Amino acid sequence: MAESKTALVTGAGSGIGQAAALALQAAGYAVVLAGRRLERLEATAERKAAEGGAMLPVAADVTDPASVEALFARAEAEFGRLDVLFNNAGLDVDPKPLDELPVEDWKLVVDTNLNGAFLCARQAIRLMK
Repeated sequence: MAESKTALVTGAGSGIGQAAALALQAAGYAVVLAGRRLERLEATAERKAAEGGAMLPVAADVTDPASVEALFARAEAEFGRLDVLFNNAGLDVDPKPLDELPVEDWKLVVDTNLNGAFLCARQAIRLMK
């Protein structure tokens, strides 16, 4: 198990999540890269700083409790600890009037942006204890 501090970043395959993961890794953190698309996570890991911490890409779906549990179990097995959760995974839908928004789209946004953040925070707190 590594002695360095460990961070887990959701949505680490692009955008803000990717930037945060790279900054944490360059600062010496071991970083678990979480997201739905493993190839994007691996591309993020390839950009790591030579002097930074380890990076571990793990495909996970934050809307699925079992997937989130497996993600945090993998982080614990690999690094033995968690110091930072950057709870960044999220999505949106094409803008449209509320009365035209399909219920399925609404549920997907809420499940990802709200429930996913809850599921990850719950697992992070358990591991941080």
